[in-house]
Amino acid sequence: MARFDAERHADNPPLDAAFMAGMVPARRGRPKAESPKVEVKIRPDAKTVKYLRGNGPDWQTRVNAVLGKLVAAGRI
Repeated sequence: MARFDAERHADNPPLDAAFMAGMVPARRGRPKAESPKVEVKIRPDAKTVKYLRGNGPDWQTRVNAVLGKLVAAGRI
């Protein structure tokens, strides 16, 4: 491995205290949700799952919406 050549890398900024003070951590991933989802495991009947999945993609989102309406109405 070649040794570091300061002449070759002269365009790099100096890594002094002033440079390091201006650095901020990089944000990674998607932003935090206001109301994050919670992962749970339930075991519904096979017929129920077959019916829900048979209605197309995003069935879990639709189930969540129905449950949210029931909770808001005080039915469950």
